[in-house]
Amino acid sequence: MKDDARKHPFRDSQQDVRAIRDIPDTPQTRAPAYRLAFNDNDFMCREELRPVRLQLELLKPQLVMDERGIESTIVLFGGARIPAPENKATARTQTLADLSKYYAEAQKFAFIMTERSIASYGRENVIVTGGGPGVMEAGNRGAHEAGGQSIGLNIVLPHEQAPNEYVTPDLCFNFHYFAIRKMHFLMRAAAICVFPGGFGTLDELFESLTLIQSGRMKRVPFLLFGREFWENIINWEALADAGTIAAEDLHLFRFVETAEEAIEIIDAWPKAC
Repeated sequence: MKDDARKHPFRDSQQDVRAIRDIPDTPQTRAPAYRLAFNDNDFMCREELRPVRLQLELLKPQLVMDERGIESTIVLFGGARIPAPENKATARTQTLADLSKYYAEAQKFAFIMTERSIASYGRENVIVTGGGPGVMEAGNRGAHEAGGQSIGLNIVLPHEQAPNEYVTPDLCFNFHYFAIRKMHFLMRAAAICVFPGGFGTLDELFESLTLIQSGRMKRVPFLLFGREFWENIINWEALADAGTIAAEDLHLFRFVETAEEAIEIIDAWPKAC
């Protein structure tokens, strides 16, 4: 809440945080018990405070995006190991090198969608990625090159990492809880685009599909880039033949190869539904 919007006469929390820096140094004031609860990292990280941390992690990005006026997003999921075409010679496998074409398609798709978003003052169809390398970088890069903003939803991982350089800095968020991060991916989603990837991408793909299949989320354009890749790693028809999914569930998503195909489906979506 901004200071000039306050409707009450009480001191605000920031004033007290500043004030305690100047208190006398005594055994009592040095004791952990004396710290302001909300300004005490040790207290906030206690096991019993997990519900509070979950709420804060949900609330912070929500408030920031609301303040920026972001109303809808276009979600890009995809592999962190897929290189840019100019770097495909460094790929660890030939398959990853060949998949670099989808880096280019993600970049092009994000560029076009962001140009359109700018026309709506950056409120609609803002690109959101996981904020990392590979396909995620391609999405943020395309938005950056179009002169618009994009969101990065990073997460703390055991190995060293940093957000890619193309995420709009004040829309670059860091998460501890995977579940809350997934909510922010989908809360404003107007379309979901899934590029080739590994475990993380598969997790995001099936979680999102399950929400739509089960009616917990409304249907949106759900586009899988690279039919050959997806049909090679998942036997979709076998799921339907076995009866573990309904035959009509195969219509919850569409295969595409290019940015232009994806945009055509998104543009036609109100008529198709």
